[in-house]
Amino acid sequence: MSQPSFGEQRLYINGELVDAEQGRVYENINPATEEIIGVAADASLKDADAALAAARTAFDHTDWASNHALRLKVLRRFVEVMRENIEELRQASQREVGATRCFALGPQCDGPISMASWPLDFLEGFQWEREIGEYEVMGVRSKRLVWKEAAGVVAAITPWNFPIQINLAKCMPALAAGCTVVLKAAPDTPWTSTLLGRYAKEAGLPAGVFNVLTASDPAEIGNFLTTDSRVDLVSFTGSTAVGKHIMKNAADTVKRVFLELGGKSAMVILDDADLASSLFGVFSIGANAGQGCAITTRLLIPKTKQAEVEEILKSYMGMLAYGDPESESELMGPLINAKQRARVLAYIEKGKEEGARLLIGGGRPAHLEKGYYVEPTVFVDVDNSMTIAQEEIFGPVLAVIAYDDEADALRIANDSPYGLSGAVYSASEERALNFARQVRTGTMNVNGGNFLGPDAPFGGYKQSGVGREMGPEGFEEYLETKTVAIAV
Repeated sequence: MSQPSFGEQRLYINGELVDAEQGRVYENINPATEEIIGVAADASLKDADAALAAARTAFDHTDWASNHALRLKVLRRFVEVMRENIEELRQASQREVGATRCFALGPQCDGPISMASWPLDFLEGFQWEREIGEYEVMGVRSKRLVWKEAAGVVAAITPWNFPIQINLAKCMPALAAGCTVVLKAAPDTPWTSTLLGRYAKEAGLPAGVFNVLTASDPAEIGNFLTTDSRVDLVSFTGSTAVGKHIMKNAADTVKRVFLELGGKSAMVILDDADLASSLFGVFSIGANAGQGCAITTRLLIPKTKQAEVEEILKSYMGMLAYGDPESESELMGPLINAKQRARVLAYIEKGKEEGARLLIGGGRPAHLEKGYYVEPTVFVDVDNSMTIAQEEIFGPVLAVIAYDDEADALRIANDSPYGLSGAVYSASEERALNFARQVRTGTMNVNGGNFLGPDAPFGGYKQSGVGREMGPEGFEEYLETKTVAIAV
């Protein structure tokens, strides 16, 4: 097939950009306009098998896993090529994710590209082996060594909400650690992945070490990769329900599984916090239209201050502009597709049915004829047992829950099947930190801090996942540990 002027509609398998079997393609839709912007390769199981075979061969029969200097050289060039083409990646995130220009210049594209070199810097100083001294057992004295080795072939399965960031957060440390990778992108955001295949080819990555698949079916290739014995490790970001399914798939071959799953994070305003400044945190529900697993979608406030909080929320939510994809100031874009919009609207109706009071929003915006938008929505008088307080909505919906005292706030914050993120505000940093220590989550922001960084491990407690992404812990997810004993 001919290649269009924008986007990349081919797969990347064994070092080559190739059409899907029989030239199969599917439509790529801009969620801000509901228009078809192009097509993407619709990979078959035969294509997936070819990608997996290439990754297996590259790991087993080349020096990729052991040649640290080669990895540094070609991966640094890979990052350079991404930077040289950053405008193309920005455009891809705007067109297929629905990111505003503001968000593309930030966390959707420029931010992830700026962090892409961190695993390579970490690789340069990484200690691949260490001695742990001598020890005698059963009459044999041995000198012991501990070696770190690449885990093998990685199936990286990524979602549509922050595709560039999550693709790189998985693939860069995996490749730097010496693994080979098959990246399976979400159906809704193919180009933000296939462009990486194009850049990998330009950078000269050896054949087979990195492969990219896109497909219209959200499950077929994922099921194939997570059950095939040639895959050593699965790294998945997505819903908790799919994460549980992947764990079951991986069990038969006892694969290592890293899961970054859902969240229902709480932002807690303690009774001594300044309300006006603390409540700026609620703007996060507009970031990417609330389609972020770590976004704080429960707001816990002192009962004595509820009336004041409601007035501030009305003012702040009125300031949350949206609807201009080219805006360099708007955070909020559309939901990813019509199905997701319908899902979010159904949760809003559920909130009403269960007795929560709708303070702001609650429907489709009247001023926008096109795009999968939902109004920024705030519920008050929410009980933490309600569906909108317990389930991940993945839309611009905030549940406001009033608490009696600090102990009650902590109980509510922890009363969730999830444990991904959270935030706390207090006039006393010591008090806020003490509260943060007791919240069962993988990350916490204190007094407006932001945990995100390439050197900061990210992941969750409970049903929010298994393992950590980014930072030293994220790098080591892609390693095995071998102990060697030498008789002395």
